[in-house]
Amino acid sequence: MSDRAMDAANLSPRSAKTMEEAKILYHKKNYIAIPVVDENGGVVDLFNGSPRSQKRRRKPLNMPVVINAGGRGTRLDPFTKVLPKPLIPVGDLPIIELIMQEYQSYHCDSFHIIVNYKRDLMKAYFADNENRYNISWYDEEKPLGTGGGLSLLKGKLQDTFFFANCDALLTANYESMVRFHKENGNVITMVCAYKNLNIPYGVVEMGANGIIERMQEKPLISFLTNTGIYIVEPEVIDDVENDVAIGFPDIVEKQRQKGRKVAVFPVSESEWMDMGQLPELEKMRVKLFGA
Repeated sequence: MSDRAMDAANLSPRSAKTMEEAKILYHKKNYIAIPVVDENGGVVDLFNGSPRSQKRRRKPLNMPVVINAGGRGTRLDPFTKVLPKPLIPVGDLPIIELIMQEYQSYHCDSFHIIVNYKRDLMKAYFADNENRYNISWYDEEKPLGTGGGLSLLKGKLQDTFFFANCDALLTANYESMVRFHKENGNVITMVCAYKNLNIPYGVVEMGANGIIERMQEKPLISFLTNTGIYIVEPEVIDDVENDVAIGFPDIVEKQRQKGRKVAVFPVSESEWMDMGQLPELEKMRVKLFGA
């Protein structure tokens, strides 16, 4: 106890420049924690293996969050024969709770959850949940698609809100998304992720009479894909018909045809995790918790 602390200190600690690098380092060996440092070596974050430990309070956005959690999740059979898709665990927590904790890190603590399939299980899980989330439930009596359930919230929201499907986790900067939405006067901002797809074949473009117009060997195709996460103005809800099934992309198109401003906010592929299919569910688990 009388020795100097410097004599016991590790003067060459392992560190990372990004959270992704920290996760890789952490899972390679039995480290207790990996600090994330800036260009000057200052600690800006810490990874110790659990998403709960990373729960940080960023700049408060204080926006309501609407989560569409009523689907049957048939692509995740046979798991969804027993559990509703939002309650399928990814590591220690179900996907919907991981999503809610990400919003809570921005002080978005008011949740409006639209439910249908196995909704009693959903409500029972949160009734016994030690975290005690602030949830308002909205019951679909019949499937209303990814957008129709918003009609149940008429008169309930007066402020800009997040609207999300329950099968995607986004780790991008929510503050930047909201600022973009507000500064551009959008009624809907669709969050889209860049996807890069390598075609493992030579691609040929053919013209008239079989003439070869262009050839590419194993091209890389880049495109934007809808993450199922949106920032929405409350007046959009008033335009959703009661008791009519509709996808939210169709609602976006109707708003666009009305001349209202809808736009895309792009994020990187690494900032979007989807669990709509079993292979993607496993990728999410490995990304969050390691192999």
